[in-house]
Amino acid sequence: MSTIVNLNGEFIPREKACISPDDRGFYFADGVYEVIKYYKGKAYCFNDHLSRLKRSVSEIKIGFTDFDRIEELGSEIIRLNNMEKDYAGVYLQVTRGVYQRTHRFPDMTVKPTLYMNAYSLPPFIHEFRHGIKVILREDIRWHRCDIKSVMLLPNTMMYQEAIENEARECFLVRDGCFTESTHSNIFAIKDNAVYTHPDSCLILPGVTKKAILRICGRIGLTVRETPVKAADFRDYDEFFISGTGSEVMPVIQLEATMVRNGKPGEITRRIQQEFFRETYGEIADDWSFREWTISFQ
Repeated sequence: MSTIVNLNGEFIPREKACISPDDRGFYFADGVYEVIKYYKGKAYCFNDHLSRLKRSVSEIKIGFTDFDRIEELGSEIIRLNNMEKDYAGVYLQVTRGVYQRTHRFPDMTVKPTLYMNAYSLPPFIHEFRHGIKVILREDIRWHRCDIKSVMLLPNTMMYQEAIENEARECFLVRDGCFTESTHSNIFAIKDNAVYTHPDSCLILPGVTKKAILRICGRIGLTVRETPVKAADFRDYDEFFISGTGSEVMPVIQLEATMVRNGKPGEITRRIQQEFFRETYGEIADDWSFREWTISFQ
């Protein structure tokens, strides 16, 4: 069965989806995107994703207004691809549309291009259980990282470096402080307090990050939204990253240095547990995580 995608409101087989070479997304990466995770047909934090999409569209002045249909289109693309009982991601991209190659924006009569697809996005159970290694690199990106732009070349270059170094992410450092990773937010834990970079033009305001801050408040953890100095990373007890795909992912190694004992920490485990209760429910009990739920009952 062909994968069904949506192009400008029309559901069609992926192989029939064609976008003009004059689309400004192709010429200039002149567009924005979102990725929403669906847990057995139900979108997680949909309104937060939609709000972020609206903000990104507004910040770069794309004349897209058809936001009211996004939820319906997302649910329908999940249904048409028979993913209602699966864990899936819905990718949606809005570009400025088709116009001659000129640096100035076209007028608002040019119709934006909307593209959506669905794909399998299962949980990374092995990584959730054992944690991951990350590398550190200078943050070479622009100063509007708060816009979820499709211009991700620096991110992909640094993520590729991580893969080539047998790591799963890359922590980005600007002015001596961790900002975020190539496609996830960074959290550090010290003395039972959770640290993360405050929302600003230097990082993307993560939807999962927002959910984790809410969870921390609910379970009584102190949160400090302040930059963490990269040079001080050995002073912290735990690290983890968050994102739509990575969810709550323990970090056990930074470059060649193990974080504490090289195992996911207890506070990270507690946050994982609360997040999985919201998203996966009882199925998480089958992931052999029982050993780290005992302390939190």
